[in-house]
Amino acid sequence: MQRPLTLGKIEEAINNASSYQEYREACEAHDALAGADEWKAKDRDRGYDYRLIRKRVERLKFARLHGDPAGLMSILHEGIHGNLGNISNPELNNYCKIGTKNLIQEFLDEVCEALSMIYHADENDIDFYEKLSFFEETYYAYGKSCLMLSGGAGLGFFHCGVVKALVEEDLMPNIISGASAGSIITGLVGTRTDDELKDVLTAESIHERFRQWSVWQGFGKDGLLDSTNLENALIELFGDMTFEEAFKKTGRKITITVSPADLHQYSRLLNQKTAPNAIITMAVRASTAIPMVYSPVQLRAKNASGQIVPYIPNRKFCDGSIMADMPFQRLARLYGVNHSIVSQTNPIAVPFLSRNKKHVHDFASITKRHLFNLTKMNSIYAFDLVENAIDSRALKLGIHKIRSIVEQQYVGDINILPQRSMRNISKIFSNPTRGAIQDLIDSAERATWPQMDNIRRNTQISKAFRKYNKLLKKREQQLLSGQSGLRLVKAG
Repeated sequence: MQRPLTLGKIEEAINNASSYQEYREACEAHDALAGADEWKAKDRDRGYDYRLIRKRVERLKFARLHGDPAGLMSILHEGIHGNLGNISNPELNNYCKIGTKNLIQEFLDEVCEALSMIYHADENDIDFYEKLSFFEETYYAYGKSCLMLSGGAGLGFFHCGVVKALVEEDLMPNIISGASAGSIITGLVGTRTDDELKDVLTAESIHERFRQWSVWQGFGKDGLLDSTNLENALIELFGDMTFEEAFKKTGRKITITVSPADLHQYSRLLNQKTAPNAIITMAVRASTAIPMVYSPVQLRAKNASGQIVPYIPNRKFCDGSIMADMPFQRLARLYGVNHSIVSQTNPIAVPFLSRNKKHVHDFASITKRHLFNLTKMNSIYAFDLVENAIDSRALKLGIHKIRSIVEQQYVGDINILPQRSMRNISKIFSNPTRGAIQDLIDSAERATWPQMDNIRRNTQISKAFRKYNKLLKKREQQLLSGQSGLRLVKAG
């Protein structure tokens, strides 16, 4: 007779799962046995406005069942955003291994059903341009999710596992930023389709290209490491593709951050909006130019005739993570982003970030957070005083860079972090073995699994918006092309 499963056995299965499917099934079994399913079934909870969400579900369902797409548009126009009624409250993740309140999931599903009905509505009732206007305006108001990949030198291969896990579950946002080591993986994501990514995001493929990225060349040079092997790997991966060309191929809006190598300049976000003709290879090479380790570089772009020319002449750029490791606010302005998923491997930040998914609000925790923020503000103040007091340009530049590192925010709404270990520290500047890369990829996938269901919920509605908005935009182009053709026929 088979012995019944205990919570201990299920937790062991969770820890030893070899795939996300195994992990998910074990988490579902844990929630069933631990009583979390009962918690999910009860609407009432102080963590969110269950009355508001229940009422909104009833109104959406009523309009949908009565075939009223105009009514659905009106309900959604009233105000829909990612944290309506506090449904994205991280406290709600503390009660179960996977999933959330059934009412919250029902609300998300009803919104997606409503969007589908509006999109498919008879155009005698809601004409095409009314639909297009609704989806454009409401999608922008609702907001989008982005994935930000941090710096981390040799630890940056961790990002491969995060991206791999998201791609396999069809949860990859189409707005991605990368700094330093993260810029390499961002470049891969922006220049490869999902099928191509599955081939390139392997330990074998990564090791083949980056097994000799760290080559000592000594003091007295522009950098301590020789960048030849790194540059050759980047050329092999990206060639002379521009940000605009990459966007046309994959539809992904990738951003590479770079920092100025001199004073009185700001970090730049390079993407298909801000720098459409800039060459990705040189953007990534600049973003990976850790000061004193690799020499700063000048960017390149294609001109109108396709020739490669200097971009922002007389300026050189270096490591993007120095001033823009997590450029959330600027992505928000460019793309309407209001939710972030962060893969964080920056050795400056990782040791100080919590891996506990519980969000505590006791007196000690609140005081600790306040003291941390106070220390940060005082440090920035001290750096400003010192920078203004000295005359040496080199010292000013160094202090300015350190100030930028201290001032930054290194976390997002959902954070995926590597485990703390001495082995990981040793990987920062060493040439990787294939086994070491595989370990990083495997550990990254495992670190992503506990966040996967949360990511799915937080991106469910924006993913539906994106789908229907894209279809309508495509049809608009067809209509405009048809009208142009008709005018040409008449003119002929």
